Amino acid sequence: MNLCAARPAFEPHPLLRPPHLMTLVPRFWPRRSLLKGIPTDPRLFTVVPDTQLLGHCHWQPDCQSHRTVILIHGLEGSSESHYMQGTASKAWRGAGCNVVRLNQRNCGGTEPLTPTLYHSGLSGDLAAVVTELQTKDGLRSIWVVGYSMGGNLALKMAGEVRASLPALGGVIAVCPNIDPGACVAALEQPSNWLYQRHFLKKLKARLRRKAQLFPGRFDVSPLSRMSTLREFDNTYTAPDGGYASAEDYYDRSAARHVLADIRVPTIILVAQDDPFIPYRMFEDEATKTNRWIRLWAPKHGGHCGFIQRPRQNEDCYWAENRLVEALAVGKETL
Repeated sequence: MNLCAARPAFEPHPLLRPPHLMTLVPRFWPRRSLLKGIPTDPRLFTVVPDTQLLGHCHWQPDCQSHRTVILIHGLEGSSESHYMQGTASKAWRGAGCNVVRLNQRNCGGTEPLTPTLYHSGLSGDLAAVVTELQTKDGLRSIWVVGYSMGGNLALKMAGEVRASLPALGGVIAVCPNIDPGACVAALEQPSNWLYQRHFLKKLKARLRRKAQLFPGRFDVSPLSRMSTLREFDNTYTAPDGGYASAEDYYDRSAARHVLADIRVPTIILVAQDDPFIPYRMFEDEATKTNRWIRLWAPKHGGHCGFIQRPRQNEDCYWAENRLVEALAVGKETL
C-alpha cells in the first residue's frame, strides 16, 4: 500500500485554529444518524479467560473479500464516541470496509465483562481480537485504527507482533500517547487543568461502579483526596495491571519502545499543537528511519480535532477523510 500518495493539506477552520478550541469543539458538534442504515452485529471477544471486549461489527456482504478495520477509542471514550462513529460510517460506506468498533475493557458500559481495569499497556487485547478475526472468520486484511490511548495500543501491538500476524495489514494512530509519562506531565500543566479534571472525574466514577460490581477488589476511600491522574494511576491502574508504580506503568506501556520493530504499513497522524500529546515524542529516530512508518504532522489540529476549513464535496473532519482514503487505497488487490 502506498502511504506516500498526495493528500490535501490540513487547513484549520479559521474560527478553530487555537488548539484548545480545536480539541474541545468537536466533542459538542452535533453528528446525528452517522450509522443509520448500516447493519450492526454486537460481538464479544474473549481476550483472556476472565475478560471479554464488546465490539460493534459492521460487515460487508461477503465479508472475507473486504478489508476489515478495527477502531479503538481513547481514554474514557467508547465505541459510541463521535470519531468512532464518523470513521466507521466513512470506512463502511466510502471505502467498502468491514468495521469493528471495539470497546476497551470496561468501556461502553462493559464493566461487568472483566474484573480488571483498562490501561495503555493492554496491547495483547488487540492482538487477541486480530487473531480471532483471522482464524475464526478467515479475514485476510485487518487494519487497526486507534485514537489517542487507542493509538498507543495499536502501535505497541504492531511492534510486539512484528510479522507474526499475517492478517494484520497495517496501523493508523491518531494523536497516540506513545510516551504516557510525558502526556501525564503535560496534563499536569495549569493550561491543561480542564482535561485532567475531565479524565479524572470519569475515571473515579468508573472505579466506583467497578467496586460495586466486584466487592472487596477496590478500595474507593482514597478517591475523594485525589486531584491528579498520576495519583489515580499510582493507586489503582498500576497495581491492578501488575506494575510497581505509576512511573513503571508509564514506561512499560509506552509504544515508543517498539516503534522500530513495526513491520506493517503504519501512519502516525499528530498535530504539532496538541495540548497534551507533546510533539517532541515523535522526533524519534524510529519515526525517521523505520521505512514502514509515515508521520503526518500538521502544525495545527489540537488533540484529535482536525476540523478543516470548508471544502467542496467533503465534510469538516479532515483526519477521518484522510484515514478512509488511506484504507481505500489498493482495496481491489485484496
